[in-house]
Amino acid sequence: MNCPAMSASASSSRSYSTFRPRPLLPQTSHDSQRSVLHYSRLPSEVFATSPLRLLGKHSLPLRAVVTSKNISSSSGVISGDEKIGVLLLNLGGPETLDDVQPFLFNLFADPDIIRLPPLFQFLQKPLAQFISVARAPKSKEGYASIGGGSPLRHITDAQAEEISKCLSEKNVPAKVYVGMRYWHPFTEEAIEQIKTDGITKLVVLPLYPQFSISTSGSSLRLLERIFREDEYLVNMQHTVIPSWYQREGYIKAMANLIQNELGKFDSPSQVVIFFSAHGVPLAYVEEAGDPYKAEMEECVDLIMEELDKRNITNAYTLAYQSRVGPVEWLKPYTEEAITELGKKGVENLLAVPISFVSEHIETLEEIDVEYKELALKSGIKNWGRVPALGTEPLFISDLADAVVESLPYVGAMAVSNLEARQSLVPLGSVEELLATYDSQRRELPAPVTMWEWGWTRSAETWNGRAAMLAVLALLVLEVTTGKGFLHQWGILPSS
Repeated sequence: MNCPAMSASASSSRSYSTFRPRPLLPQTSHDSQRSVLHYSRLPSEVFATSPLRLLGKHSLPLRAVVTSKNISSSSGVISGDEKIGVLLLNLGGPETLDDVQPFLFNLFADPDIIRLPPLFQFLQKPLAQFISVARAPKSKEGYASIGGGSPLRHITDAQAEEISKCLSEKNVPAKVYVGMRYWHPFTEEAIEQIKTDGITKLVVLPLYPQFSISTSGSSLRLLERIFREDEYLVNMQHTVIPSWYQREGYIKAMANLIQNELGKFDSPSQVVIFFSAHGVPLAYVEEAGDPYKAEMEECVDLIMEELDKRNITNAYTLAYQSRVGPVEWLKPYTEEAITELGKKGVENLLAVPISFVSEHIETLEEIDVEYKELALKSGIKNWGRVPALGTEPLFISDLADAVVESLPYVGAMAVSNLEARQSLVPLGSVEELLATYDSQRRELPAPVTMWEWGWTRSAETWNGRAAMLAVLALLVLEVTTGKGFLHQWGILPSS
């Protein structure tokens, strides 16, 4: 694959004006051209210049920063004896049906996925075990329907290979590694290989366009623990690209895909563009300060601005999918938004998986099967779906550019020019980013690759705790209802 180039001059000269969202669907009102979903805005703090190729307009003050000396161009910071590494971080996914249950356990045992109050943190693993056992049968059906496992590892490996090729074409020899949070190759495995290869400078690149505590933040917390426990890693310089939703190449690549799919409809201008993002609990945003919602909304604005420049002025909306559990998540929920659009008479819908850069269960089964079926039942006649970016050349080249542009910041972050435009979560080290965006960190569980049954120490511990919880639940039930075995046996008096 040849890496398409975007000249720095062309990038810096392009001005992206502040986009004001218009009144929206599902509560439809119209301006001259487009109706859109309304969502809250961050105050606009416009910064002047940037060494990075970013398009965004909303910024927050740089908080997680350290002082640094003058930084020169990337070519000046790579000496002959330096070994550059790039660590791609992603969620991971079960590769076979037998992997589904332990994968789900690893997912729900992460305190960034299910955050329990301090008093109940001892329930994290029992709760993860209960949820994973309960959800495994339905999840297995989903994975069986897409071929018996997640394609995420295969796609991420391909992305790593293409990024490596692009970096070579840009005269930056680097080894690219893949570290998954909840399944093989685990982040711990990638770090061991990085040490074996003698990497001296590391760029950490989460494959999530927008930063969230539950995705990039969780992986960074794991890296923080690993780094602190290893002398080699303590001395290895690194920087993190925490989010890159504002980058020109990413925005253009997304706009290209949307434009291509719109062309497949009989009446492209009548299609509602439906951005569906992975949801997070509302408390993460409102209480923990997660910038995910703000970054997601700005990302959608930027893509629609790019489409505006191409005279594509379709109505659009943003909703959130994949919620789990009884707590409130970011709204509107995708399934409710689809139903509402059907009631409003929308007949043409193009789904855009905005927070996913690879095909996996949420796109191939949840969107392509469940949401499509719901849309057709809700009165939508024509359904389309934009593919995930995968190894799209412009996207891959832009990620490689992001790595090159971050190299001057490896080991330190330049703050001499606080006027520089940054994404909502700026470049920084693992520790700096977590100190700012995830200050209440909790101990992480070790990954589980297979279930231990029988009279093992681990099984006895968790079986005992589960039994204690069951006994406690039965006691509460008996006391509150006045019925049960203890009353029948005369141990507790009947009312």
